[in-house]
Amino acid sequence: MVVIHHNPECGTSRNVLAIIRAAGYEPRVIEYIKEGWTKPQLLALFAAADLTPRTALRTTKSPAEELGLLGESVSDEVLLAAMLKHPVLVNRPIVCTPKGVKLCRPSETVLDLLEKWPESNFEKEDGEKVLDKNGRRMS
Repeated sequence: MVVIHHNPECGTSRNVLAIIRAAGYEPRVIEYIKEGWTKPQLLALFAAADLTPRTALRTTKSPAEELGLLGESVSDEVLLAAMLKHPVLVNRPIVCTPKGVKLCRPSETVLDLLEKWPESNFEKEDGEKVLDKNGRRMS
């Protein structure tokens, strides 16, 4: 089973979802902005993906700066509390498969988590090639 913690407003998240579907998977899509997070859920995802609240913090296009979360002295507990209140603070997309859990930035990182890949040419929304016509990774 493939699970993607997805924000449909995010181009990287949309690209990752498109790669997963082009590879033949129909993932469980969790729109975490709508559904929110629980503390145990975040802690489990971060542990599985080898992230900390600081490394998972979305610092751009989020309220992180306005909330005073960018300082080095801000604790993990404060970051987690903010992420629970403002789900957009968690960087995305986070993908879970039998091969592991990763924050998939850049979007082609998701290929490391998939047993099968799209069979041919795949491009991101912006036209950047991810796979060539033979299904080989471009980068």
